[in-house]
Amino acid sequence: MRVPSLALLAAAAVLVAGPACAAELIRSPGAAPAISDRRPVIFLGGSIEMGNAPDWQAAFARSLDDLDVVLLNPRREDWNPAWKPVAEDPNFRAQVEWELAALERSDIIVIYLAPGTQSPISLLELGLYARSGRLVVLAPEGFWRKGNVDITAQRYGARRVSSLEELAAVARERATALAAQRLEALQPAERLKARQPAERR
Repeated sequence: MRVPSLALLAAAAVLVAGPACAAELIRSPGAAPAISDRRPVIFLGGSIEMGNAPDWQAAFARSLDDLDVVLLNPRREDWNPAWKPVAEDPNFRAQVEWELAALERSDIIVIYLAPGTQSPISLLELGLYARSGRLVVLAPEGFWRKGNVDITAQRYGARRVSSLEELAAVARERATALAAQRLEALQPAERLKARQPAERR
């Protein structure tokens, strides 16, 4: 894979993080961006526990709010615990299908496995994408299957981090590099247009 030049990386940093930029947060069941949308897409996977886990996704999203990216958040504000976790329940099926589609659409997948939770769905998603090259995972001390997560991530080359701050920093770094690659692929006129602030387009 070609490595973007320093000039393109600098341009991408301006494109991805600038005064006119703001991350777009899409919660389930909102529609994911179209394939033609060049913004980096980040999936916020990890502990939810039917709403009982701390809302780490909100803090994570705020830390990237200056980036021109799309954040896909599976945590629903209208989750109904009466929905049955079976394929025949239409609301439950819609949530599962939204998450699977969002994972497929994402360029970067972050997963935070909070201590004190079991997070079986997040573990399933980790297994699905461990080999993808898109996964960044945080399993702190106290997560009940930290050893399994660490060994699986190490075996398949998934990036491991040690704090939520590092998780956000790696997501920011990857989004900037991806924006540079996409900027490099554009024709000169398109590249100039892409660098313009959003309100001038």
